[in-house]
Amino acid sequence: MTAIPPLTPVLTDNWDDERSWTLASYEARGGYDALDTAFAMTPDEVITAVKDAGLRGRGGAGFPTGMKWGFIPQDNPNPKYLVVNADESEPGTCKDVPLMMASPHTLVEGVILAAYAIRAHHAFIYVRGEVLHVVRRLQRAVQEAYLAGHLGVDIHGSGYDLDLVVHAGAGAYICGEETALLDSLEGRRGQPRLRPPFPAVAGLYASPTVINNVESIASVPAIIRNGAAWFASLGTEKSKGFVIYSLSGHVTRPGQYEAPLGITLRQLLELAGGVRAGHRLKFWTPGGSSTPILTDEHLDVPLDYESVGAAGSMLGTRALQIFDETVSVVRCVLRWTEFYKHESCGKCTPCREGTWWLVQTLARIDAGEGQPGDVEKLLDLCDNILGRSFCALGDGATSPITSAIKYFGEEFEAGMHTPSRELFPPAASTAYAQEVGV
Repeated sequence: MTAIPPLTPVLTDNWDDERSWTLASYEARGGYDALDTAFAMTPDEVITAVKDAGLRGRGGAGFPTGMKWGFIPQDNPNPKYLVVNADESEPGTCKDVPLMMASPHTLVEGVILAAYAIRAHHAFIYVRGEVLHVVRRLQRAVQEAYLAGHLGVDIHGSGYDLDLVVHAGAGAYICGEETALLDSLEGRRGQPRLRPPFPAVAGLYASPTVINNVESIASVPAIIRNGAAWFASLGTEKSKGFVIYSLSGHVTRPGQYEAPLGITLRQLLELAGGVRAGHRLKFWTPGGSSTPILTDEHLDVPLDYESVGAAGSMLGTRALQIFDETVSVVRCVLRWTEFYKHESCGKCTPCREGTWWLVQTLARIDAGEGQPGDVEKLLDLCDNILGRSFCALGDGATSPITSAIKYFGEEFEAGMHTPSRELFPPAASTAYAQEVGV
């Protein structure tokens, strides 16, 4: 395989175009040409192309996208539905919103291709209601696509019909979980469903449904346009293609960096100007706050599904939050856990009660009022939450705690007698904020 440059702009290639979000700008780059290529193929051939490309879900789980599409039972008489999960709400994750703002037609074209492949005639994009600017931009893109004949009846003269609805969610973090999203889309309170049955068999309106992340669907037009072999040539043997890495926190140039799977954090930090001047990396998240944290020992771990998993974490949404030595890991984990406690839907007792007790214990340690056995209590609570909830929210709440104790156990022990604010005074962070004018 030939050497791949550190950055491979595909999804982000048109972000700096003038008015990149408009139909005219998108079509000038060959936008919607992939539809004609796909309509010359059978739906099964489109699914095969996505399978051959090796596209895996970009929303966190990394499940093979083509295989997920293939699970839809075509002998089921009910309608087939495609639902795009655009409820981006994982702390630190910020890739789908800029993609939808800069190039919404990339997503719309991907929706049409995916819906054609699974033989769906109705599709939904479920967006967080708080990001009203994104909702409006998507709605306008969908309107433009209808007016241009890319959506609606007999698309491009193919005989294929598709209706696409942009749905604004009510803002609950739990609605990022696919079955809770379906309940919300149906007008009910967003809570995870017991599985089986799985959405592929009984999803939206008890009908066969595919649910994919924004980035997963937005990657499909490039695969159809350039071929499965081209996509598979990027990335690693088992983690194919390009993804958007979101760098935030104590980094010189935070932002979105599109690169092949398998690039390392060291390489990304070089592209981003490194950790902020005068400081060093202490810990970081590879996939948002619900993934186990890693340290500077893991700078050279390839950022692909297998390698990050082998290092004891998960690639997740590739939200790389960078923290330097001025940050208290106890305080950081407490803030994350407070978020998960607040966002727990309350359906499962281990998650509902467990996250509350985690916050109480962490707050005590953060205040320097920890009691003997508190660290063991945290680990015991995490053990009783992990794997005992309907969805992954409970598991995600435990991941940063257990990994933080693993790598920074001494900070938790210090919380038995010294507050975090004394161990890590805010002076350094305040000075930096004044320096950069924030």
